[in-house]
Amino acid sequence: MRELVLDTETTGLDPFDGHRLVEIGAVELVNHMPTGRTYHQYINPDRDMPQEAFDVHGISAEFLADKPRFREVAADFIAFCADATLVIHNASFDMKFINAELGWLNMPAIPMSQALDTLAIARKRFPGSPASLDALCRRFGIDNSAREKHGALLDSEILAEVYLELIGGRQPGLVLTGGERHGEGAANSEAPRWRPRPRPAPLEPRLTEQEKAAHAAFVGSLGDGALWHRYPGADD
Repeated sequence: MRELVLDTETTGLDPFDGHRLVEIGAVELVNHMPTGRTYHQYINPDRDMPQEAFDVHGISAEFLADKPRFREVAADFIAFCADATLVIHNASFDMKFINAELGWLNMPAIPMSQALDTLAIARKRFPGSPASLDALCRRFGIDNSAREKHGALLDSEILAEVYLELIGGRQPGLVLTGGERHGEGAANSEAPRWRPRPRPAPLEPRLTEQEKAAHAAFVGSLGDGALWHRYPGADD
């Protein structure tokens, strides 16, 4: 099973207000394991960006000036996606921009059925709790200290770890934190084995004194020949 954990950065909130993509990043997983293949592309949006967009993304109009337009990278992007499931946090937002860009080129849209929304998964699993990427990193103990600015590849790498926690826990070998994260077009095929850290202190018992007393009374009612008494500590 091939999945692409994907993120985009844009000049604003709505493509139909004239906003455009400025960055796409994706991390490839096969059977929930990172392959080391990534897709990363900055895009010249062919429009002015407001100053607040520069502040959020940590890039500038000058930086994007020599980057390709979406029409120049669209075919390669679609070829990389192929029929993979696109794992996206708040999928409707990113898919809206991607499909708007494709539509302006008269290219077929990517169906929403091909996208898997980790925001919806998080809200279903933890109803009423914060479900932003940063909040989920805190919940799962994932290091996102490098995330000072929004960046599509960095965010997709972090989201890959969050996604695997959401569906049941990170697999051995998935370590995309700190120095293992890489820049545009880079890949890392050998990740160190991940092992769970030991719990620093034992958990407090959940049994109340009343429950302990009720249990002891029940065991006492079984008589001295009860199987329960044959095992040391069984009636504790």
